[in-house]
Amino acid sequence: MGQLNNKKTLKEIRRTLRNSPTKAEFDLWQQLKGRQLKGKKFRRQHSFGDFILDFYCPEAKLAIGLDGAPHYTEEGRLSDRERDAILESYGIKVLRFSNSKLKEDPSKILKVIETFLEK
Repeated sequence: MGQLNNKKTLKEIRRTLRNSPTKAEFDLWQQLKGRQLKGKKFRRQHSFGDFILDFYCPEAKLAIGLDGAPHYTEEGRLSDRERDAILESYGIKVLRFSNSKLKEDPSKILKVIETFLEK
């Protein structure tokens, strides 16, 4: 795979995604930035290989994905399973949450992330 973290070829895409987050991404970032969650540093729109991760905590090797409608098609689910398997082969755990679940109960999502970070 060559360079795995933050490939230069994906820099502009990452920047664009950081500068135009979805409402769910913006809301979760407000809770993750500045080491607010268990003192862990999170990055947003971090690339690993050819994938751009919504949020990534290098110390915990944790990727967090916020999923909208495209992820719930058959093609989207298959793509996510393949991507997650590749990431997990590098020791990166992937937690996925729907945008709607984050909107409904953000504290529950944060608790799941905290529980993982405590391990």
